[in-house]
Amino acid sequence: MTITSTDIKELREKSGAGVMDCRNALLETGGDMERAHSLLKERGAVKAEKKAARAASQGMVASYVHHSGKIGAMVELNCETDFVARTEDFKELARNLAMQVAATAPKTLLPEPDAPPETNDCPTSLLLQPFIKESAKTIQDLVTETSAKVGEAVKVKRFVRFELGE
Repeated sequence: MTITSTDIKELREKSGAGVMDCRNALLETGGDMERAHSLLKERGAVKAEKKAARAASQGMVASYVHHSGKIGAMVELNCETDFVARTEDFKELARNLAMQVAATAPKTLLPEPDAPPETNDCPTSLLLQPFIKESAKTIQDLVTETSAKVGEAVKVKRFVRFELGE
């Protein structure tokens, strides 16, 4: 099986992984694009877990105000360097998180350790919620994917939601 540069480019655009990682994944899967993408996602999650313990003191505050002007949200998203904080992937994640908070009104970032498991369709913990734009992914999945893509620890530090009249 010959892996072309076009195949590598397509997988790279789809996954955000490095050129050599894409090439190796395609070689391992015999050129199967979907299996290679799944393999890269698994490896990305492993890399993101290793980075999670690292200090993330840079980042940005993103905001979203609903078009009615009656609901808004702010999110502090952290990473390791200001270089990553200026990337489009990081900024897009921050905007999406602010929109998620405005739309779903989560109560906590993560559930308390001794709290009963959340069983309703919209958990009150932000990181456990399904993403409003793609319900097959959770917010934690988005954070993990971005962390793998940018190569640094990415953490949601805090958030706040405002609603007129509350």
